[in-house]
Amino acid sequence: MDINKAKDIIVEFIRDKTEESGASGAVIGISGGIDSALTAYLSVEALGKENVLGIHMPELNITPAEDVLDATEVAERLGIELKTADVSGPFAAFMESMPVSHDSLYHANGNLKARIRMSMLYYYANMMNRFVMGTGNKTEILLGYFTKYGDGGVDLEPIGELYKTEVKEMSEILGVPDGIIKKAPSARLWPDQTDEGELGITYAKVDRFLALLLEGETAQVAQNTLGLSPEQRESVISRINANIHKQKTPPVPDMNMLR
Repeated sequence: MDINKAKDIIVEFIRDKTEESGASGAVIGISGGIDSALTAYLSVEALGKENVLGIHMPELNITPAEDVLDATEVAERLGIELKTADVSGPFAAFMESMPVSHDSLYHANGNLKARIRMSMLYYYANMMNRFVMGTGNKTEILLGYFTKYGDGGVDLEPIGELYKTEVKEMSEILGVPDGIIKKAPSARLWPDQTDEGELGITYAKVDRFLALLLEGETAQVAQNTLGLSPEQRESVISRINANIHKQKTPPVPDMNMLR
């Protein structure tokens, strides 16, 4: 892929879709990670810094200080307004009101936190007549590695056609801070969580694996080509199969026979 041309296409996409909708700008959840940083850089180029609001949504005792500093650095470099909204309070309120809840339910609790963050972003977007810019990349979308109605609940996915490795390449070209580019990707949904640790495979390998599948190769051929283990192959395939529903609208019963 020609990364510079891809950047121009994304910038035009953001500008055109925002103008078409009548929205006045963008709201972006800036986590301190590479995906949200790149999305912010692209949105500012498309819409102007005065029309982009960043929201950093840390969680007490989970979000490391470096993420707060990195999110702040992105906002300062771009000259955009950055608000901070701690998810700890809303999450604690949910947990207290649930008939059944427990700290050990990592995935259920992590998804809840992602949905709280989505609600915070839409609160500001609705208040300001702005779009919520998604920060999901192609790798995450194909794997279903996102929370349905959480970080998957957005208006646009500007980097949704970039593999994770291409996100890194474009970030280097646009001048995203080096510390963010080199940071281990993590959704920060529970302690010590990392994306690659959870996936059981590096993004470099999973990107190539997905590309081979899209080119028509079988999973077995892709595995052999890349020298993956059977466990790594199954980690990817099982995620794709289990999460395909995330890429579709909710199904409805077929009533055509009655019409």
